[in-house]
Amino acid sequence: MPRPRKNDSPLRLHRRFRSHGLRSLRDIVVWLPPGYGLIRGRRHPVVYFQDGQNIFDPITAFLGNAWHAGDRATDLIRAHRIAAPIMVGIYNTGFNRMNEYAPTPAEFSGWDGEKCKSTGDAKRYAKFVVQELKPFIDAHYLTRPGPRDTAVVGSSMGGLVSLYFALWHPRVFGHVAALSPSIWWDNRVVFQDFAKLRKKPGVRLWVDMGTSEPGWEAIRLFRDTLTGKGWREGDDLVCREVPGAEHTEHAWAARIGDVLEWMLPLRRDGRHS
Repeated sequence: MPRPRKNDSPLRLHRRFRSHGLRSLRDIVVWLPPGYGLIRGRRHPVVYFQDGQNIFDPITAFLGNAWHAGDRATDLIRAHRIAAPIMVGIYNTGFNRMNEYAPTPAEFSGWDGEKCKSTGDAKRYAKFVVQELKPFIDAHYLTRPGPRDTAVVGSSMGGLVSLYFALWHPRVFGHVAALSPSIWWDNRVVFQDFAKLRKKPGVRLWVDMGTSEPGWEAIRLFRDTLTGKGWREGDDLVCREVPGAEHTEHAWAARIGDVLEWMLPLRRDGRHS
C-alpha cells in the first residue's frame, strides 16, 4: 500500500485506470490524509468525488477553479473536527461525461447551444465505481470499506448521478452529497424515481442549491419528495439553500468544508472512529 514519505505529496495519481465494464480509461487521483500509514492499524473512511480533476489541483480543474478539498480536509483534521479520510477523485471523460452521469437517455443543450443527446449510462458508470474502482481502492489503501465509512460527492450532473448511487447502491454508500444537482434532467425524472421507493434506504443525504442558480426553487420540491419518503431534516437529511451562490466550481469549493464535516464526524469521545 502506498505510504507517503516525509514532505511527500498527499496525492497519488493512477493514470489510465481501465474499466472493463465501460470499456474506457480514466485517471483516478487519491488524496491521503496527514500521517497516513504512520499509526499501525489505523484505517480511514473514503470519500469518492465525481469530476475528480476539479477537486484538488487548479492545474487540472475546469478553468483552473479547484475545490481545494485536500486543503479544507487538512484544516479540519488538524482542528479535530473530522475523521481523517482518504479522498478519491474520479476523473470524467470529457464529452462522455453526459452519458455517464445521466440516469436516462435525454436531449440537452451543449456549450454552443447545439442539441445533444445522452445515452443515459449512469447505471453502468455506478457499477464501474462499485465493482471495479472501489475494490481497487480497498485493496491498495488503508480503508474502512463499509457503507458507514463510504461517501460520494458530486456537483451539477455529478450531483445527479450521486443521488442515484443512493438509489442503486445503498449498501455501499452510506453518505451522499449532491451540490447543485441537475434535478431538472429529463423532466425531473429523479423526483419520480425517489417517489417510487418502497422503502427508504439507510443513506444520509446532503442536497443544496444556490439561490442565484436558474430554477433553484425546485430544491424545495425535491426536499418535499425526500421527506415524504421518510428522510428527516436534521437527522439523515440536509437540504440547504445557499444565499447568492451560483452554479460554479467556486461556489462548490466554498461549501466542501461543511460537507466534509457532515460526512466525517468524530466519535463522541473526540477520537477518530
